[in-house]
Amino acid sequence: MLDRLALLERLIPIVRDAGDLIMKIYGTDFSVSGKADQSPVTEADQRAEALILPALAALLPGTPIVAEEAVAAGKIPSVGARFWLVDPLDGTKEFISRNGEFTVNIALVEDSQPTIGVVLAPALDRLFAGAVGHGAFIEDANGRRPISVRSAPPEGLTVVASRSHGDATALDIFLAGRKVAELRGAGSSLKICLVAAGEADLYPRLGRTMEWDIAAGHAVLSAAGGRLTRTDDTPLTYGKPDFANPHFVAAGAAA
Repeated sequence: MLDRLALLERLIPIVRDAGDLIMKIYGTDFSVSGKADQSPVTEADQRAEALILPALAALLPGTPIVAEEAVAAGKIPSVGARFWLVDPLDGTKEFISRNGEFTVNIALVEDSQPTIGVVLAPALDRLFAGAVGHGAFIEDANGRRPISVRSAPPEGLTVVASRSHGDATALDIFLAGRKVAELRGAGSSLKICLVAAGEADLYPRLGRTMEWDIAAGHAVLSAAGGRLTRTDDTPLTYGKPDFANPHFVAAGAAA
């Protein structure tokens, strides 16, 4: 039986080391290039992934690792019941614009669902982590403390939406009939974590994402008592042939 909590504690230093490396590059005049799908990639994406992969291989030997930059280079492992999903720098556009809202994301998937996840926003000094069955927590300048989703406030929902991607019309249609108190923009997988931490109630993603973009946040949200599903409320599973996600909704206790 996998000890998820012990594995999570051993995963956090790996994520923090990647975050430290990214921040060193963040302060330099780094170069930006384009991948085959026209999305941007920087030295930080590539070097962080190069740090993470051998560390994960040592942490859980023999477990396949699906990592964004490796997949972009054509290195796609066969996955089974258990595998890692790695996005070494989610929110590359936020990194390039230097707004701080980028993250390191690592998740362990078991039986098509993420069960352990760590999301670090190194520029904001916020780390979100969770293991399903053991709860979720945040580490920041105030130390470590537990987090959980909240019930929807009487004044209405706080909805988070993508800062760099999104369809405003589709979002308006989706939210029709819901009482919304605030609509907030945020970058990268932070949006899922804001729901997990009870700082927001709903994050509808009505656009393309990949499994490595959201798995770590999904694990944190699940551990914090929330749900991430397809827009028709059916489960969103991992290990799909192309690792692409359908539209989804991340929600708190009663959003």
